[in-house]
Amino acid sequence: MITFKNFKEDNDDIKVLDEAGPFQVIEYLRDLSVSPYNAQRAYFIDKMNIHKKQLVCDLSKGAVVIQPGAMQWMAGKVEATTGIKGVGDLLSKSIRGAVTKESAIKPEYQGTGTLVLEPTYKHLLLINVDEWGGSIVLDDGLFMACEAKMKHKTVMRANFSSAIAGGEGLFNLGIQGSGYVCLESVCPKEELIEITLDDDVVKIDGNLAIAWSSSLEFKVERSGKTLIGSAASQEGLVNTYRGTGKVLMAPVAGIDYIGLHEMDNTNV
Repeated sequence: MITFKNFKEDNDDIKVLDEAGPFQVIEYLRDLSVSPYNAQRAYFIDKMNIHKKQLVCDLSKGAVVIQPGAMQWMAGKVEATTGIKGVGDLLSKSIRGAVTKESAIKPEYQGTGTLVLEPTYKHLLLINVDEWGGSIVLDDGLFMACEAKMKHKTVMRANFSSAIAGGEGLFNLGIQGSGYVCLESVCPKEELIEITLDDDVVKIDGNLAIAWSSSLEFKVERSGKTLIGSAASQEGLVNTYRGTGKVLMAPVAGIDYIGLHEMDNTNV
């Protein structure tokens, strides 16, 4: 049996932001590991309410699949596997990883112990895929972890113009099944807009949608009915989601997190 001291419940510097399934999102209210060389920067980061967060996985509640390299530490009975079930499965995942720009092999952890992922300044969002019709499509680079019982799939855009005009790739990572997925987002949950469509359409100028139902048709289209109309509106091409389902949208462009890891690794 393993017990923890000064972690979560008995540490007044740690706050539990959200928990669901085997996942728990914690936040460090203060950064106490600050050196004289980065104190000024840490001060202003704290004043802007930017705090480190971590994903804690209780494997006794279910096995999880995580982004490669995301593991920080684990305790108790924990077994790590590649999740590869044979040559055919390896080939399928390699192809999916190549086209979705996601890692082909995502490690799977199971057991009864605790798994803790690397801290991040980004926002960790727990999404119940059941509320998305059992299948959700993610924008590039957002996947952090999901329950191992869920399936990963490759979702292709409805038209090839999406790859060029939409500013994104032709394929996206889809998560299918019953359970929770954790996204690493540059936009906090409080700012996200959830749009529900019932045989309708939403058009977004730019890559602001971070997730959408796989039941929706995604295309890149002209903002107007004609080229002249699109030119007159000065909008040009827009990302279009059509059908019945939901879209999760960030109303503001993502902020730049480049350089924050430098502060994490600064030594006195």
